Amino acid sequence: MIYLRSFKLSDYTDRNPNIYPDHVFRYISGEVLVFDRITVLYGSNGSGKSTLLNIIAGKLGIPGAERMTSYGHSTYAQRFLDRSSYQLGHDEREREFRQLPEGSRYMKSEDILYEIKKIQQASVLREGILFEQRSKGMSEEQAAEYEDTYAFKKKLENIQFAQEKYSNGETSMQFFDDYLLPGQLYLLDEPETSLSPANQIKLAEQINELARYLDTQFIIATHSPFMLGTLHAKIYNLDARPLQTAEWYELDNVRFFYRFFNKHQHRFE
Repeated sequence: MIYLRSFKLSDYTDRNPNIYPDHVFRYISGEVLVFDRITVLYGSNGSGKSTLLNIIAGKLGIPGAERMTSYGHSTYAQRFLDRSSYQLGHDEREREFRQLPEGSRYMKSEDILYEIKKIQQASVLREGILFEQRSKGMSEEQAAEYEDTYAFKKKLENIQFAQEKYSNGETSMQFFDDYLLPGQLYLLDEPETSLSPANQIKLAEQINELARYLDTQFIIATHSPFMLGTLHAKIYNLDARPLQTAEWYELDNVRFFYRFFNKHQHRFE
């Protein structure tokens, strides 16, 4: 299922080279990204792939989006959002969706790292659980009320038990097992964080299954060759001028790995 069909970036770029986020996307301003069941935003550090995910999440009002207040230019960031636009997809009867599924979420690499920290450090267990609830849209007042519930206390007990059970990578996989559900739109920022290559491939295969069989749509920012080579995805190369799609094996980061291991091939024989 495709819930978000396309997203058009603001076509305005301020002349001031310090304005954020205009100049992050100065080479692709006004571009339209058309999404598939799985779409990857690939790019080197500084290409804007994480910022673009946050812009999409902010424009759509998806839980997990952060306010774009970098460098104090919140007015310019809001202008960028206002001048950007999107089109939702269609259901099985070709009727355009009026809203996204309620469980749709933007998951940042920081969320995953915070989950690991929450499990491994008892001193942040409480705040970690409340942070998780706020990330899903719960207000500060609701979070305070939630802290007094049986569900909160039970979750705290489960996490304390898990402190000795899971490594970083296992915790990350548990995070995705718990939160990636059928029938949703997920924006994932570098989901490979803390995962071994084997688990990166396992996660990518899980995402493929959810997208193909369980009506889940993904927009993912990554430069992991293992994720890129396993996902059945449309890949936008944000390093390209102009913006274009690419095959995974054409991307610079993947080819860097190829050259590295090819150079040391004799050591594997």
